[in-house]
This record gives sequence, C-alpha cells and structure tokens, in this order.
Amino acid sequence: MKAEILKKFGQRVRDERLKQGLSQEGLAEKAGLHRTYIGMIERAEKNITLINIEKIAQALEITIESLIKGIG
Repeated sequence: MKAEILKKFGQRVRDERLKQGLSQEGLAEKAGLHRTYIGMIERAEKNITLINIEKIAQALEITIESLIKGIG
C-alpha cells in the first residue's frame, strides 16, 4: 500500500505541472531530473528527497511551502 502522503504529493505535482502546461519531460528538464522519475513521483512510486522537492518547486516557479501545502 502506498503511503497517502506520497499519493497526495504526486497529485499536487501533477496538478501544478498540468496547470502550467508542462509535460513530465518538460518539468524534468527544468528540474534537472529524469522524466521517468517525475512519473514515478506522480504515481507515488518514489519517496522523494527534500533536495528533489526543492528542484521541482524551483522548476515550477513556486515555493516549497505552496507545493506541499495541504498534503500533510
């Protein structure tokens, strides 16, 4: 069973990515991460590190706080 917080975070990343019209590949490129890693985050298959949360937030041009708001 996947941890609920991973599901919520993955959905939050997906929602923000789609809101900005980015593909998984586009977000990955901006964040300096692999495109399959973004997919794994969105599907709650990876327990993401704080460093990568920061990379994704910067790529989405939002704060870490707004990225994780409401998931805990």
